[in-house]
Amino acid sequence: MWNAKVGQPAPEFKAQAYVNGEFKDVALKDYRGKWVCLFFYPLDFTFVCPTEIRGFAELEKKFQESGCAIIGASTDSVFSHKAWFAQDLPEVKFPVIADTNHSVSRNYGVLIEETGIALRGTFLIDPQGVLQHQSVNALGVGRSVEETLRTLQALQTGDLCPVNWKPGQKTLGK
Repeated sequence: MWNAKVGQPAPEFKAQAYVNGEFKDVALKDYRGKWVCLFFYPLDFTFVCPTEIRGFAELEKKFQESGCAIIGASTDSVFSHKAWFAQDLPEVKFPVIADTNHSVSRNYGVLIEETGIALRGTFLIDPQGVLQHQSVNALGVGRSVEETLRTLQALQTGDLCPVNWKPGQKTLGK
C-alpha cells in the first residue's frame, strides 16, 4: 500500500477512463510537465457528486489557464460513467477514471475498504509529479472547487501566501 504524502512523489497510476464520450487509458506520467488536479468522488448517480463534478467542469477553463489538467475518479466502471455522464453531465470533458480494482483510491489513501468507495479526496500534483496539496472530505460534504483553484494558484507563486490570499494580491516574500 502506498499512501500519498505532500512533498513526496504522487502515486503513479494507469487506468481506463471515460473521456468526453470515449474510453481511454489515462496515466499520471502522461501529464508530466503540467499540474494535475486529481479528485475522487464516491459514486455515480448520487446527490452531492454531480454538484462537485459540475463545479470542476465550470472552472475547467481557469484550471487550464493555470496549466493544470483535471482528472476525476471513482470506483465505478467506465460503463457506469458513460451512462451517467451522457445522461446528466454532458458538459464534462475531462477524464474520469474507473478505479474498479481500487488501486488508485487505495494508493491515494481515500478508499473505504468496507464499502469499496472513495472519500472526496482532492490532490494537486506539480509538473514534476510531486504531491503539493491534499484534502479529504467526508462522504456527505462537497468540496470547494474555487478553493482548490485558489490553492493551485497560491502553490504556483512559489512563495509564502498568507491566509485568504488571492491571485493579484501580494505574497509574503515578494
